[in-house]
Amino acid sequence: MKKIGKEVLFLPASKDNPRNGEGTFARLLDGSIIAAYTHYYGDDWQDHATARICAVYSYDEGESWSEPTVLLEKDPNSQNIMSPSLIRLANGELGMIYLRKEVMPDKGITCMPIFVSSSNEGKTWSDPVFCQIPEGYYCVINDGVTVLQSGRILVPAAYYGLRHDAFHTCTLDLDPARGGVIYIAYSDDNGKTWDFLTDPMYSPYNDDVGLAEPGIYEYENGKLWMYCRTAYGNQYQSFSEDNGINWSTPAPNFFFTSPDSPMRVKRVGERTLAVFNPCGYNCINPNTDKWGRPMRTPLLLAVSDDDGHSFDTTDKTPAHGAMKNFVKNNLYYIEDDLNDTYCYPAIIDTNDGFLISYYHSNGTPICINSMKIVKVRYDEL
Repeated sequence: MKKIGKEVLFLPASKDNPRNGEGTFARLLDGSIIAAYTHYYGDDWQDHATARICAVYSYDEGESWSEPTVLLEKDPNSQNIMSPSLIRLANGELGMIYLRKEVMPDKGITCMPIFVSSSNEGKTWSDPVFCQIPEGYYCVINDGVTVLQSGRILVPAAYYGLRHDAFHTCTLDLDPARGGVIYIAYSDDNGKTWDFLTDPMYSPYNDDVGLAEPGIYEYENGKLWMYCRTAYGNQYQSFSEDNGINWSTPAPNFFFTSPDSPMRVKRVGERTLAVFNPCGYNCINPNTDKWGRPMRTPLLLAVSDDDGHSFDTTDKTPAHGAMKNFVKNNLYYIEDDLNDTYCYPAIIDTNDGFLISYYHSNGTPICINSMKIVKVRYDEL
């Protein structure tokens, strides 16, 4: 397996900027590319620390980038805003979904998906709209919102209960901790109004792990593929053939072995790309430190030539007068240094290849640390 891609941007964490990452891309109408990401400022890198959404811009297909600027500042009542997904709406405007955390009077934290839109390519944004999910703690992964061919927006979210007690000061009598339960919000009017698409989707196991950080990929024939982060050793998947109303029972995808880490799947030109961590630890060993190495390392790219239906191709070719099976190598290293960890990828195409952004541990034991963008040329595949 060969390593491909070149670094085009690295945004390291620093004393007053302890975390950069969870990126997302969009192509702007002037041809430039925007890369938005969560920018933590202050003295803490934890999920519930102070953060806003910043952006950098490229005017040469990702070869060089501007200095960071603030794309959207958090409101005074929120703890942070984070995990953006940029999307192009059916009406041509730029949309963005992000997570907003608020510390409630009882000291518990809610985390809610929010939608905003822009008619001037991100210079200003509309008033925020809640994606009509009952109040609670939800996770919507960066770059994980899908706009279907019909124009419908799908926002898959993993629900973890009414509040998160990150500071151990919550006075509410909360429900027992539960694993991720999948809810899908949708909008058919460019984000003005939202509703549930289907009933909640549960893990097939009765545990406190559940299904996490879901993404949805739409095949060219309209069938939907949902994939979820789990701690079960694989990405788990489910399919819908009726525009997301009904889904198959979640089951493991045995090609995408995975630690407790998210995957991203996007169509780029005639190919479908999946960026993920292979399973780097014994997921059924209770003594395994899930946050230790080599959990989210290395970082791999899988390439599909058939719209994401398969990512490995078994061919038969003559070998010394006989038929011999072999597996076509559609896997590549994006990162192969096992001393660092990498996660939360985002993908966009360029005129000569594609860009991938992701968290890079940058020599620290914290995998959600700095943001790196690499560019891969099509001729490298």
